[in-house]
Amino acid sequence: MTHARPTTPIAGQKPGTSGLRKKTRVFMAPNYLENFVQSIWNAIGGVQGKTLVLGGDGRFYNNHAAQVILKMAAASGAARVIVGQNALLSTPAASHLIRARGADGGIILSASHNPGGADADFGVKYNAANGGPAPESITAKIHAESERLQEYLILDTPDCDLFTPGQHRLGEMLVEVVDPVAEYQALMETLFDFNAIRDLLATGFQLRFDAMHAITGPYAQAILEQSLGAAPGSVVNATPLPDFGGHHPDPNPVWARELMDTMFAADAPDFGAASDGDGDRNMIVGRGLYISPSDSLAVLAANAHLAPGYANGLKGVARSMPTSAAVDRVATSRGLDCYATPTGWKFFGNLLDADRASLCGEESAGTGSDHVREKDGLWAVLLWLNILAVRHQSVAGIMADHWAEFGRNYYSRHDYEGIDSTAATKLMDDLRNRLPDLPGTEANGLRISAAEDFAYTDPVDASVTTGQGLQITFDGGARLVLRLSGTGTEGATLRVYLERFEDAPDRLALDPQAALAPVIAAAQGLARIADHTGRTRPDVIT
Repeated sequence: MTHARPTTPIAGQKPGTSGLRKKTRVFMAPNYLENFVQSIWNAIGGVQGKTLVLGGDGRFYNNHAAQVILKMAAASGAARVIVGQNALLSTPAASHLIRARGADGGIILSASHNPGGADADFGVKYNAANGGPAPESITAKIHAESERLQEYLILDTPDCDLFTPGQHRLGEMLVEVVDPVAEYQALMETLFDFNAIRDLLATGFQLRFDAMHAITGPYAQAILEQSLGAAPGSVVNATPLPDFGGHHPDPNPVWARELMDTMFAADAPDFGAASDGDGDRNMIVGRGLYISPSDSLAVLAANAHLAPGYANGLKGVARSMPTSAAVDRVATSRGLDCYATPTGWKFFGNLLDADRASLCGEESAGTGSDHVREKDGLWAVLLWLNILAVRHQSVAGIMADHWAEFGRNYYSRHDYEGIDSTAATKLMDDLRNRLPDLPGTEANGLRISAAEDFAYTDPVDASVTTGQGLQITFDGGARLVLRLSGTGTEGATLRVYLERFEDAPDRLALDPQAALAPVIAAAQGLARIADHTGRTRPDVIT
């Protein structure tokens, strides 16, 4: 029986760049999840007769939330919901299912790289029919609906069996439970030369993939170990856990310390990689060499044609504005269009749908192509392996050749986490107000050539997005970007992005923090970070 349950608006249900993320216990509060889901239904014109995809990264509250959403979809007349077995789907796999099955959209249950557990984080994200995150036009409607909601509809019925693959009924709605890996793996087999990668692994090439007790574990085991023949145990921390084993499932040198220690040991494997909570981010490590996400994007752009799925070349490339300009140099050399967008994968969607770009990336460890409308961690790992298999070089050899050809954009991100929101806002406002006066002045010996609050005009639909980060450029190509992140659930995170270009042959192997020292000092002085936040050093350096 369908119930229309009365409710009242709940403040703060405004989706960010990747849906709504809050503390898990916030989502567990009465009506909180239900209000947000009903607001999604209302914002997209209802779900009557529609087909949806549903799944998540397996974090705490994932299964309960999936059952609530299924009952709400059934109560509102949805025709079919395709669900990953045990309510599991990586974010890129969900995007692929939406596209492959011609679904009208989908809901992904994840807070991405944020910690999981009853006292950690949870998230709900709506993806549109193209498989990508909802554009701002839809997220604005969701927020507006949440502010006037008076009731939600839900079916009063026992939970649906999500453990048994096949078709089930929930009221009048069909629930199709699918293997979360199978269709994604089939897609990967069309993009990459699996035989070449098998041959590489058969030579004794060793890899280590850290799934961080998150969603990518089953995908990596099925593809890397079972299909491609990597040695058993090459995928570590492979079992998804509700609290990610008590760890922070963010693939960077700080939180993936176990992998970094392995890759910098005397007996290190040839290739290392990690993925995050929902499987859309990646970290690449060679033997004794960490590859920044910006450099990884540039290398993939320069070598993508070596994989069968990209043998005809790229249509264009795109990066988020804070990402280094390393990929720009590849694009210029290869005659490709290159776009700089605001942070958030949804901004790449229009470029991909319009065939203006086929490879996109963000400095926050997200890379992907036009095979889905999300970033894709395991896809990036497979493309790297395909390149290694064809070029017969080490990761270090590929990077040395790349920097010799294109020069090196030394790059780093400094994160100041959980700082007072008021102080963070004042820091940004004070610097923003000074931007017009900065060009022509100096900061720590660096002459400022330009300063702006980044705004973006979409080349496809001409929509304008403003206030996307403070960008200060110095003579010689050095650059500084400051922005407040929208992915945390408490306090504010100040992200400081630092970049400097170098093409002198004898200066391509410096420590990045040393190479960036002048830009780091300029950032401290210009933004007065210590004065505003009380912090003398960042919490995380990547």
